[in-house]
Amino acid sequence: MKKLMIALIVLFSLVGAFILYFRLAPQMGGKAKGKRLERITASPNFKNNFFQNPVITTMDIPPGKVFKDFFSKGIDRTPVKPIITLPINKGLYNQAVNDEVIITWLGHSTLLIKTGGITILTDPVFSDRASMTTFFGPKKFDYTNDYKLEDLPPIDIVIISHDHYDHLDYRAIQALKKTVKKFFMPLGVGSHFERWGVDPEKIVELDWWESVNYQNIELIATPTRHFTGRKLNDRFKTLWCGWVIKSEKKSLYFSGDSGYWDGFKKIGDKYGPFDITMIECGQYSPYWPTIHMAPEESVQAALDLQSKAAMPIHWGKFKLSLHSWYEPPTRFKAKAEIEKLPVVIPQIGETFSLENLPTIEWWK
Repeated sequence: MKKLMIALIVLFSLVGAFILYFRLAPQMGGKAKGKRLERITASPNFKNNFFQNPVITTMDIPPGKVFKDFFSKGIDRTPVKPIITLPINKGLYNQAVNDEVIITWLGHSTLLIKTGGITILTDPVFSDRASMTTFFGPKKFDYTNDYKLEDLPPIDIVIISHDHYDHLDYRAIQALKKTVKKFFMPLGVGSHFERWGVDPEKIVELDWWESVNYQNIELIATPTRHFTGRKLNDRFKTLWCGWVIKSEKKSLYFSGDSGYWDGFKKIGDKYGPFDITMIECGQYSPYWPTIHMAPEESVQAALDLQSKAAMPIHWGKFKLSLHSWYEPPTRFKAKAEIEKLPVVIPQIGETFSLENLPTIEWWK
């Protein structure tokens, strides 16, 4: 009986510590209240106490089978040796003129973009794991050059597509919050930023189809087909989006995460054509076909958006699905060639301009 009591005490202590961790750990983010909550509840996209997808989106994932498949060996789900990555050339960002677009991909959905004289950082993730902890969760692939925030040129603004851990890194925001001028994000995500000590004057939240100007560029939050959440009980409590980025002479599109839907054509008709689209292409699976796109769907999305060139992102850094790490660009490029869509797949860390697109199939 004494041993049973000790075991129960230990069990309840562990459960209590787990619950306390989830309530108090800052990386979990904040909870909307006050005027932010009023704005959320007034949104036409917020119904029945949750944000809703723009089209019917089922997420009936069989957890047992997924868990078994995910932890099976698989084929080349992670690179067998470090991916050769390039150091960031900060000088190119200082030299770029206002009407020039230069882009550097840092893996997954983190990009450096300069357009209209403004340097933008998207979905910054620089921690070793896309996780609520530093010791458990998806670990980044080995790179020959690991990127740190001090490797970046001065960042004017940060844009966030949604609050999942592989797109929003608490430690990165902590490091960026003093120097970045503005943070742009979908509705509700500002609750995390305020909890993390970001000046409320720097936080700009947009609902779908809303726009804002920052100096020489216009940013428009566009609908996507996905979901959100950083805890076990906050799914769909913040919004998710893609971003149109328009300068005086150039139009770009950053997709964030999305399943395929007819909204890409609506965005293309309204804001296209785009000089380049940076399209989610990775972490797809037959288990969740409505919230991530297969590579062929990513190409179709780029076509719907009226892309002059398309760049597959959301791969090359984390194992979050069952495919090989190099399958996304291989399938994307094969489909794009059939459709005669120009493709951009730079090396991680490589900086390119729209006038000089990379063509080397480095992932092979």
